[in-house]
Amino acid sequence: MLLQADESQLVLVDYQSRLMPAIHEGESVLAQARKLAKTAQLLQVPIWGTEQNPSGLGENDPALKALCQRTLAKMHFSAAEEGLGEWLRPPAKAPAGNARSLPKHLQKAVPNNGKAAERQAIVIAGVEAHICLLQTALDLMDDEFEVWVVTDACGSRSVRNQDAAFDRLAGAGAELVTTEMVIFEWLQTAEHPQFKEIQSLVKSAS
Repeated sequence: MLLQADESQLVLVDYQSRLMPAIHEGESVLAQARKLAKTAQLLQVPIWGTEQNPSGLGENDPALKALCQRTLAKMHFSAAEEGLGEWLRPPAKAPAGNARSLPKHLQKAVPNNGKAAERQAIVIAGVEAHICLLQTALDLMDDEFEVWVVTDACGSRSVRNQDAAFDRLAGAGAELVTTEMVIFEWLQTAEHPQFKEIQSLVKSAS
């Protein structure tokens, strides 16, 4: 099963100014997240951000935050506990006409114009891998989303915690991928109109 850009959404978890310096290989982790976000923007993949206790840990990296459609400030470690799922799967619009006169099984939901409700593949990356990223990803799986964890764009303060998070996520059914795996699956072909621009982005340092 390959990722499809038109079926994906990108969630960027807690790349915050006071947290990133403590993350193992934090500069590399942040660079991969920026590549993901810039690619998502070029391919019209919706991008959402989260910030854990921003008054204490600061805001997300400005370059990332500027690319996000919305950023969720939270206190729970799992962003799903504070409404992220509602952003990823907005409620269907009520049927037009005298719908109340129809039995429930005959009522049809009207698709959301942005088709966000059809984008079930959640590509997620962030810090810390074993806390906010892990808890958010597990809750999204419980909410019946397909979750793809971008390992090289995730980090923790220690490698041991990071590896434990990936082991648990894989065991729970998440797909573990890398930034380049996501990017080239989204592109599908070297004939894609955005291929050259995104290829240059991949080759760049950040």
